[in-house]
Amino acid sequence: MGVQAEEVLEVGSFDEFANYLRANTRVFMELGDKTYYLTHTDGYWRAQDCSELNDKGHFVDCSELVPTLNELLGLAWLDGKSVEDVFADAKFYKSIQE
Repeated sequence: MGVQAEEVLEVGSFDEFANYLRANTRVFMELGDKTYYLTHTDGYWRAQDCSELNDKGHFVDCSELVPTLNELLGLAWLDGKSVEDVFADAKFYKSIQE
């Protein structure tokens, strides 16, 4: 679990964003007043809700676990919408590993 960078990640297109996430395996996504952590761990991609922590102090999963990034980006886990659907309305931030 990383720490959210202060500066917005500049990605010009959805494809650039997908390439960034594929290479870096984790990013924070702000959408409205919610923040999510998109990450690849233990062989699966997932989205996690940053407002909730489990008993280990980790963010709680809010999407299904899927084996590929493309599946995560197309998964309708945001009130029936996918990351691709909300891309233009979201802000993304690097995940800084401590």
